[in-house]
Amino acid sequence: MVGGLTAVPLQSDDTVLLPERIGDLTGLDGFGVGGELLATFIAAFIIGNLMLAMTGVAGPWAKRKITAAFTDRIAVNRLGPAGLFIIVADAVRLLSKELIVPENADRPAYDLAPIVVAGSALLGFAVIPMGSGIHLADPEVGLAYVFAVAGIASLGLVMAGYASANKYSMLGGLRAVAQNIAYEIPLVVTGMSVVIFAGSLQTSEIVAAQAEPLFDLGIVAIPAWYALVNPFAFVLFLVANFAEVGRNPFDTPEAPTEIVAGYQTEYSSVYFVLIYLGEFLHIFLGGAIIATIFLGGPAGPLLPGIVWFLIKIWAIFLLTQWLRSAVPRVRIDQLIEIGWKGLLVLSFANLVLTAVIVGLIA
Repeated sequence: MVGGLTAVPLQSDDTVLLPERIGDLTGLDGFGVGGELLATFIAAFIIGNLMLAMTGVAGPWAKRKITAAFTDRIAVNRLGPAGLFIIVADAVRLLSKELIVPENADRPAYDLAPIVVAGSALLGFAVIPMGSGIHLADPEVGLAYVFAVAGIASLGLVMAGYASANKYSMLGGLRAVAQNIAYEIPLVVTGMSVVIFAGSLQTSEIVAAQAEPLFDLGIVAIPAWYALVNPFAFVLFLVANFAEVGRNPFDTPEAPTEIVAGYQTEYSSVYFVLIYLGEFLHIFLGGAIIATIFLGGPAGPLLPGIVWFLIKIWAIFLLTQWLRSAVPRVRIDQLIEIGWKGLLVLSFANLVLTAVIVGLIA
């Protein structure tokens, strides 16, 4: 019983992790620990490349198309159908540029920062149940793990700002860490309110707890997604997530009109590509977390679970681009004030209220 609702177990296809499925199909499970490690590596390779492919579409093409639609402009349309070949053109253009490293850069911190930013997001997808059997690992502390590894990106941003030996980069790095501290606490506290409902930190259990219908209207059953059970927490988490991934109106760490490009000012070529990929990977990771703990994960009618999961995280991506086009950037002092004086107080109030309600129902 979860918050007065009976949790429904995941479908049998989703209870088998992807490495186990690969091990069964390829016979690698018969080779002991070495075979299991190889199957896990193959599964991680599949999930990682799926996320990288989505990011490759989102950054060079989808972002431009969505922004153009909202601002009544014409986006990329010269290369290939609907301008899709801009993805290849941008990849060649950026990767073929000269890698210019500032003379006084602090290496290896300068070199490691882009890897930390991108790698922390990829690690987070390891515990996200994507449906259709695509689930790399399912530890009992899955939600805590994904918050922890996503927070490593803050370290990468500070490294990039400090190691670049540039005052604008340093300002961007300081803004990034101040912003992430101010909004990561409300993000985690709001996420814990979901844990109170689900009774578990395990991501598969959180998804399963949302499978029971909230209202049965005969023909249509409204699912017990936590976005419907507790819409206040859903809105709080959305706002905190937008600040965590640095999207408008919370993109002060790179604010082009104020500090050139912030922490990424001195990065070029493949290093810039890694940071750019990292930004969009974190947007998709944020969407994946929201889909998992508030939107029923891969649950949905008719279509396979993985399709519904991708629809949900692309919907979150669309929302971030909508805000980018429609909402002006807040000042850094306003941003910090919103986090510490607004979201922090509201997130703790939501946590206490959720605990009281679930306690009374139980």
